[in-house]
Amino acid sequence: MKVTAEKDEKVANMIFASIYPLYLNRLEKNGRTKEELNQVIEWLTGFDNDALQALIEEKVTFRSIFSKS
Repeated sequence: MKVTAEKDEKVANMIFASIYPLYLNRLEKNGRTKEELNQVIEWLTGFDNDALQALIEEKVTFRSIFSKS
C-alpha cells in the first residue's frame, strides 16, 4: 500500500471516537483488554485514561490528537 498525501489527509480527518471501538473490538477478539489499548495509546500520545475519555467525548480528529500530544 502506497502512502499518499490524500490518504494521510483522510486519516488525519477521521474522528477518533468512531475508530476507537473498532480498535478495542479487534484487540478483545485477540485476547487483549481495554486497559492494554489505553496503555499503548498513552505511550504513543501521553494522554492518560481521563484525557483519552475527554478526547472521545469531544469527538476530536486524529489530527487534533497528534497536534495536542
